Amino acid sequence: MSEQKIRLGIIGLGAQGGMYAKFITDGMVPSMTLAAIADTDPAKHQLAQENYSGAQVFEDYREMMDSGIVDAVVTCVPHYLHPEMGIEAINRGINVMVEKPAGVYTAQVKELLEVAQAKPEVAFAIMFNQRNNPLYQRIKEIVDNGEIGKIRRSNWIITNWWRPQGYYDQSAWRATWGGEGGGVLVNQAPHQLDLWQWICGIPTSVYSKVSYGFRRNIAVEDEVTAVADFGQGVTGTFITATHDIVGTDRFEILGDQGKIVVESSKTAVVTRLKSPERELSENMGMEDVRKLFTDQLNPEEFYSTETIEFPSVWGEQHAGVLENFAQHILNGTELLAPGADGINGVRLANAIHLSSWTGQEVGLDFDEELFLDELNSRIKTENKFAPRLQSAHVQG
Repeated sequence: MSEQKIRLGIIGLGAQGGMYAKFITDGMVPSMTLAAIADTDPAKHQLAQENYSGAQVFEDYREMMDSGIVDAVVTCVPHYLHPEMGIEAINRGINVMVEKPAGVYTAQVKELLEVAQAKPEVAFAIMFNQRNNPLYQRIKEIVDNGEIGKIRRSNWIITNWWRPQGYYDQSAWRATWGGEGGGVLVNQAPHQLDLWQWICGIPTSVYSKVSYGFRRNIAVEDEVTAVADFGQGVTGTFITATHDIVGTDRFEILGDQGKIVVESSKTAVVTRLKSPERELSENMGMEDVRKLFTDQLNPEEFYSTETIEFPSVWGEQHAGVLENFAQHILNGTELLAPGADGINGVRLANAIHLSSWTGQEVGLDFDEELFLDELNSRIKTENKFAPRLQSAHVQG
């Protein structure tokens, strides 16, 4: 490793890969240098040579991995390729960060995790940059500390993903089952699916209503409403869409001793009850209730409120995850987003899809072969791409 700096290779110099290259060359990731770029597009080779002259350019990402000039790679490629490239890197002893999502279906992600588990000395991370958002870090801390009691319900409306038809028409693979693997669930919303489970826990089952090509001329989903069961009476809802030009981002977590309401991923209002809600219910007479709702009682006798807001600098969250990845490799710093966590969002997205396809509530332990059969039936109908296999390593 070069003077305590990780030599990074970027696979795919598209929008995401280009952003990471700029962060590194601008010094936003102090423990990394940009050593190499791999892309199959000759136009990207010229772009790389013009803008990142210090990086060696490759057409084949495997050749880059075998060159000996990179310590780590990041996969900025279509979703189906993330597990395959992750496996290639880990098997070579190359540290790897996969972009979100970790894959399209759980069977291929499981294969990646098995390879990673067999080589724990190789760093394996995922780009869940929102875990580096201080607002969500603080919210998780509040929940984990029991400051709002036990979670009873959570709701996330995240519809500020508006995309015009032209966005989908940019390339033949976009918004297809065979090329992208889905719509809003696998492209725009994986960060929220991750944060929801990171903060509130992993649900046991889900029932969904999903619209495919609802307001756009696409095959995949552009609107989703899902109801999740977390067990012991705890529920949650997740609503997302790409056709709401105004858009809403509102995340609520109700506990038995408080509540958190997040608006636009920027501000959170935290209410902490002085006593558990059930205790307040049992000990408050109707006269007290009347006084409370007619502003004759001081609400602060029952609860306190705190508003949390952190400054947000564009690029800081992504760059911070890359720096954390480098520090993990160099010094053993705990990963913000371990790669193994990537399967959770993929599993939930798969379950939401499968529930809508079957019209039934689906457990998170769903039949993976059934899911892949259903996915492949849609790929076959598109008649653009080859069917997908159980293995992440031979995708055709």
